[in-house]
Amino acid sequence: MNPRRPAWLSTAVLLIGALYCLLPIVWVITAASKTNAELFHSFTLAPGTALLDNIGELSNYQSGMYWRWMLNTALYAGVGALLSTAVSGLTGYTLAKYRFPGRSTVFNVLLAGVLVPAVVLAIPQYLLLAKFQLTDSYLSVLLPSVLSPYGIYLARIYAAAAVPDSLIQAARTDGAGDLRIFASIAVPSMVPGLVTVFLFQFVAIWNNFLLPFIMLTSDDRFPVTVGLYTMLNQGNTTPALYTLVVTGALLSILPLVVLFLTLQRYWRVDLLSGAVKG
Repeated sequence: MNPRRPAWLSTAVLLIGALYCLLPIVWVITAASKTNAELFHSFTLAPGTALLDNIGELSNYQSGMYWRWMLNTALYAGVGALLSTAVSGLTGYTLAKYRFPGRSTVFNVLLAGVLVPAVVLAIPQYLLLAKFQLTDSYLSVLLPSVLSPYGIYLARIYAAAAVPDSLIQAARTDGAGDLRIFASIAVPSMVPGLVTVFLFQFVAIWNNFLLPFIMLTSDDRFPVTVGLYTMLNQGNTTPALYTLVVTGALLSILPLVVLFLTLQRYWRVDLLSGAVKG
């Protein structure tokens, strides 16, 4: 038997998977560069020449409403991810390093929360916030995003592995309090894990559609996902909006790419430091 055959087979499978993931992105890039006529009557992956014109028309749509949606999305994702990372880091560290009655029960409930689909919680969250008259507000999207069971789970696992108990005991011997230990020792040690939680939560909020779709009714508070959906619905009567929707989808991807390229250095540093320690 040829020992190299499994390697070629694995490579082929990975290439097919990469093409499967990249093909929609290539389509968005080429479609965003086409006029409305080219979008429906030219070869699917053939590039057009109207990208800048489409961006200009999109920017002028309802006096720049698209960029208002992008700012709203950045607010929801940025603030929501920061708050969620803070809550996840503190909760995960507490569950990993403190012993108290009911700790296992709390962690099991959080694990159960990971398994609950977001669509199941959307209606109860709406009814709860409606009682406090918070629907159709920025808080109606931000508040449900703060608590992330998956983020707490990741933070707990990372805190248990990255923060040595001996270091905590040494800090307590020197007279440091719990909050100072968390801020000065735990947080620096957990940075790669916290960055992972932040990135996961940021992407999840940025791409979230159902929650803001249920909570919001005002156009000027929509995130980009709901805003593009409303434009797509208007495309049934105004076909020219289809190219603007595709262009808006392309532009909405760029902040996620930039964020990933910016934050990946934290994982690289962590891997290198682990190699040095080893």
